[in-house]
Amino acid sequence: MILYPAIDLKSGEVVRLRQGDMAQATVYGTDPAATAKGFQDAGFAWIHVVDLDGAFAGQTVNLQAVEAVLDCVNIPVQLGGGIRNMQGVEGWLKRGISRVILGTAAVRDPDFVKRAAKEFPGKVAVGIDAKGGRVAVEGWAEVSDLASLDLAKRFEDAGIAAIIYTDIGRDGLLKGLDFDGTRTLAEAVSIPVIASGGLAGIEDVKTLLKPKNRAIAGAITGRALYDGRLDPLEAVALTRSVAQ
Repeated sequence: MILYPAIDLKSGEVVRLRQGDMAQATVYGTDPAATAKGFQDAGFAWIHVVDLDGAFAGQTVNLQAVEAVLDCVNIPVQLGGGIRNMQGVEGWLKRGISRVILGTAAVRDPDFVKRAAKEFPGKVAVGIDAKGGRVAVEGWAEVSDLASLDLAKRFEDAGIAAIIYTDIGRDGLLKGLDFDGTRTLAEAVSIPVIASGGLAGIEDVKTLLKPKNRAIAGAITGRALYDGRLDPLEAVALTRSVAQ
């Protein structure tokens, strides 16, 4: 089970949102590269980066901030937000991103996502952001009629590296992960599923590591780290001890 510390970018700054609302952004830092370096030094194996402005704009916005992160760490980085075409996928992979996350594109153009996964094996993840069991797109600004599980099953045999499943209603609120919903999704598909939204502290990490949640491949943590509710060294040590 891999923990992914999150770096969400808005206007070049490290922020956290409440339920995906750009008007409710708390700034936690002005140096994304330094934040990333701190996570690497704490022992995390991956970093999760989201270009929030890009998610709304439909194209990359925080280019310099993401490149600064890539320049200062040597652990893999996955990136989501505004990547909507093959040029965007290829461009980021060439820049050093280890895995791109396609969310809106997975709903609007699933054939493109499947082509990208085929062309870049192990490099493409699908972001499923759910609100009331339905998939949200365009930076969570719109909720579709598509059910989360139906979207996941579209990519069952497409070679997708992972699904990042976010419960929008919990995101940034420290209410705890949606263990039941994430576990149900993870058990229904063969694609590794990463939980996101609401991780509140070390107890959530312990719950993730329980045998009943073994289908969940990982989790993203954001506000809990920035607010000091989750000690990074303790979290990393716990996941490593279980892995051993």
